[in-house]
Amino acid sequence: MFKTIANLQIGEKAYIEKLCLENIPLVLLEMGCLPGIEVQLIQTAPLNDPLYIKVNGSHLAIRRETAEKITVVK
Repeated sequence: MFKTIANLQIGEKAYIEKLCLENIPLVLLEMGCLPGIEVQLIQTAPLNDPLYIKVNGSHLAIRRETAEKITVVK
């Protein structure tokens, strides 16, 4: 099973996998969510959606549905 952003624990860091480029929405690519970049889960909303992540020093909110499609490696 692949590890995704949605599987990260709060505070955990990982790198976006190079093989998942087709799963990342264009708007996230434009915001810096590129393969090889470090991502950290900052927090989750009360109902576990959305997830707040840190990428390139910026905080982004993404849907859990999207986070489940972006694979990461430690």
